[in-house]
Order: sequence, then structure tokens, then C-alpha cells
Amino acid sequence: MILAYIVLATLVGGLLSVVVAASLTVSVLTRIVRDLVSLSAGVLLGTALLNILPEAFESKASPQSLFATLLAGLLFFFLLEKAELYRHQHHHEGDEHHHHHGFDRQQAGRGGWTVLLGDSIHNFCDGIIIAAAFLTDVRLGTVTSLAIIAHEIPQEVGDYIVLLNAGLSRRKALLYNAASGMAAVLGGVIGYFVVGPWEALFPYLLVVASSSFVYVAVADLIPQLQHRLSMRDTAAQLAWLAGGLAIVLLAINWLHHH
Repeated sequence: MILAYIVLATLVGGLLSVVVAASLTVSVLTRIVRDLVSLSAGVLLGTALLNILPEAFESKASPQSLFATLLAGLLFFFLLEKAELYRHQHHHEGDEHHHHHGFDRQQAGRGGWTVLLGDSIHNFCDGIIIAAAFLTDVRLGTVTSLAIIAHEIPQEVGDYIVLLNAGLSRRKALLYNAASGMAAVLGGVIGYFVVGPWEALFPYLLVVASSSFVYVAVADLIPQLQHRLSMRDTAAQLAWLAGGLAIVLLAINWLHHH
């Protein structure tokens, strides 16, 4: 049953973003992604700091070793991003402008393949994170999956826009995005069979999951929200961010009462 939950959660995350990208025009997607970046920053921070980390610290593992794992995780994702294997930029600023005004197709093509490779590795890691969360507790797995799905939608839509800029047709861009999303299912299944027997590792894997969420939120999403904006736009960003936190709190509260 746990394996079925893991496969379902990873499948939904991969396919939902493709459905969103397929059903809307690029100009609408570009506007939506801006708001979803704020929302997913709130969801990721809320899930990591209010749900996953407290669960890990309730285990018998020593706080020092868990904090050391958190630090190692942040450095690991920093190095992965340096190697361009953990790309999660949301490529929405000025994408339309590039699409219509002599964008360097060769450079975009290289960037498109880098994005796909990085995204596949990212999704594979997400699959393992989802597996570890479900193996720890079904409720924790549900909230963790919710956070990953909330982050996947703007990430995949951003990557879809980049692939269009790289010269791919809508059909091919969607197909490649869907294939990249399936890496999460692979990560989830492998995570279930590899991680499953090692219950003592669960708290450490949860901390690594948290370090991934915190890194993405702090190193990628929040800097995108730091542009000089009008008071109205800033208020909208804060509202979406608060909305992300509220979703996590409501989900935790609802799951604890069912």
C-alpha cells in the first residue's frame, strides 16, 4: 500500500505540471509562474520547518548529527547546482521577450538540455524524498508530496518555456517534460526498495529532504521575489507566500485529525 501511495504521489507531481503547461498559452503561464513562485516558497519553507524537521528531531537520532546532516545537505545541493545538475530556476522573467526578439537558439538549445538533465536529477531526488517521507509516516508523506507538487508546477512550467525558446515544438517540449517528471516515479520506487529496510536512516533522509526544500526556497525562489516592485505587487507576493504557509498548516492540521 505504501508503494502505491509513493507511485501515485510521484505520478501526480510529474503529470499535473504537464497538464497545466499544455492547457495554457505561454503569456498566461508566464504570469501564473510569478505568483506560483511565491506560493511554492511558502509551501517549501512551511513543510521543511514546520513538519519534516520536527518529525526528524522527534526520533532517537542526536540533534548534533541531524544539524550536521542539514548543513551537509545544504552544501551538497549548492555543489549540485554549481555543476548545473540541480537546476530549478523558473525562467519566467523576460522569457516572452527572448522568444520573440532574436534569442540565441544555439545557446537556448544547450540550456534546454541542461535544464532537462538537471530537472530529471531533481525529480529523481524528489522521488526518494517522497519515499522516505511515506515510509516514516503516511501523513508526513502526504504533506511532503503536496510541497513537492506545489514546487514542481512552476518549475516544470518554467522549464517548458525554456524548451520552447530552445526551438522545440509544444508537443516535444511537453513530451520531454513528462519524461523528466517520470524520473520522480523511478526515484520513489528505488527509494522504497533501497531505503525501506534501513529505518534508522529515515530521520537523516528527512533532514536531507528539508535541506533541499530550504535551499530551493532561499537560494532560488526568494531572490526572484526581491525585485523592486510596487506596493501592490509586493502585497500580492506576501499574500501568495502566506497562502503557501497556510496550505501547509491546514494540511498538517487536517491530517492529524483524520
